Amino acid sequence: MRTSLFAAGAVAIAAALTLAGPAQAAESDAQLSVLHGVPGLTVDVWVNGERTLDDFTPGTLAGPLALPAGDYELAITAADAADASAPVIGPVKVSLAASGNYTAVANLDAGGKPTANFFTNDVSRIDAGKGKLTVRHTAAAPAVDVLAGGAPVISGLANPNEKTLTLDPGTLSVTVAAAGTTAPVIGPADVTVAEGTHTVVYAWGSLADKNLKLAVQNIEGLHSAPAGVPGGRSGAADAGTATGAQSAATVGIGAVILLLLAGGVAASRRQKPLRRVL
Repeated sequence: MRTSLFAAGAVAIAAALTLAGPAQAAESDAQLSVLHGVPGLTVDVWVNGERTLDDFTPGTLAGPLALPAGDYELAITAADAADASAPVIGPVKVSLAASGNYTAVANLDAGGKPTANFFTNDVSRIDAGKGKLTVRHTAAAPAVDVLAGGAPVISGLANPNEKTLTLDPGTLSVTVAAAGTTAPVIGPADVTVAEGTHTVVYAWGSLADKNLKLAVQNIEGLHSAPAGVPGGRSGAADAGTATGAQSAATVGIGAVILLLLAGGVAASRRQKPLRRVL
């Protein structure tokens, strides 16, 4: 599930996590990943008045980071601003709760305006012999169909919605097309669904600007079998060329993923929106 955020909020939280993450994770810490999916936007990110990320560029990823519960005041400014006194977005106050697995995505809305979305990742156990695939539409594009092997498996997915499938393990040849059509606007790209893994695919970028991309995130260790690894561990899938602060998949026309943020209730499908600080 997702909650709309300020674009800067998601980016800023990612920066906060990079510098403020604890040296040793506690069991109650939340895991947060963030994808910067706003093409052409370079910014500075400030947390509690301190610059935490300088010249943060699109396609950068990081995560996941384990963060304790707490409150953060975030602001985003033009690149190389002297301080956070004149933010272009924010400040935004975010409260992070204990436990949970989340991805914040700074992206474009369907009309092409910078925004952000905060997704709760399902880290519940997956039935033995199965994997999960979630597709999230975070691109400046109309509703799309997702096709595997030329046949639609997800229809009419609109920004900023998502759809989850439970599948047999295997590698899918995936394309994204305008709803009701089959001509690819992204792909074809190979996406691997592994047993006990929740694979999350993000469509981001802009159809009008012809820079649509896919980003792939893997949340591993969700096996139901006794041999499975407990918990939900996020990571980047290798579906192409690895780039960014952590291994990431470049799929089809290119991609990058993940940049951490924080908090919420484990495996909860409720989201808590950011609150604007007046």
